[in-house]
Amino acid sequence: MEKIFEHKVALVTGASFGIGQATAVEFARRGAKVVVADWIEDSATLKQIKELGGDAIFIKCDVSKSSDVDNMINQTIKTFGRLDFAVNNAGIEGASNPTHECTEENWDRTINVNLKGTWLCMRHEISVMLKQSKGSIVNTASIAGLIGFPGLPAYVASKHAVIGLTKTAALENAKLGIRINAVCPGVIKTAMIDRVTGKDKTVEKAYEDMEPVGRMGSPAEVAEAIVWLCSDAASFVTGHAMAVDGGWIAG
Repeated sequence: MEKIFEHKVALVTGASFGIGQATAVEFARRGAKVVVADWIEDSATLKQIKELGGDAIFIKCDVSKSSDVDNMINQTIKTFGRLDFAVNNAGIEGASNPTHECTEENWDRTINVNLKGTWLCMRHEISVMLKQSKGSIVNTASIAGLIGFPGLPAYVASKHAVIGLTKTAALENAKLGIRINAVCPGVIKTAMIDRVTGKDKTVEKAYEDMEPVGRMGSPAEVAEAIVWLCSDAASFVTGHAMAVDGGWIAG
């Protein structure tokens, strides 16, 4: 594969597992140096990158904490000297309850990680990229940011807000060399969907049947969309919320 991101630096939050892990590895496969950030350290991502001959570091970060995000960005610049791509992927699904039964604790935690965390990261990432006059940011939203899902009020609200934040920041920086987009995954086979289904085959089959393509997506398929949005091939794309959903919202 052509090393189109050689000499570039990519930061991926929530990169120890799932979509974040696949994205970090895909950046490395295309030649980028990678910052693997997560609040849980897992060696699997770094191991895969090292096996590709890539260069990567791990930084522990809870994106809902300003001090953690400050440290993450500072360590990125201290280690690699620049930041070309940022993927704000860290997120949680929260508890499943109807709106009137959603607890304040669940609401606050979900919003703090999914929305505040994305904003905290972008605040620092944009500041760095403005000094370089170039950069690309991709925020992980969800099809739950495009349509409603009963039983997940905090999650749905957070992901709708991530898309709004993405569009606002994209417009603010459109003439400043920074492109900002979002991906909206459908049902992707990750630990998150395993928690939702309880790994119950009947429930999994029900989700698969709701997908027009008849299957769940893979983290690698979302990663491909993310790295494309970061690449020069997407140079005229900004402020876009790209559904990677097997046709779910087309129905």
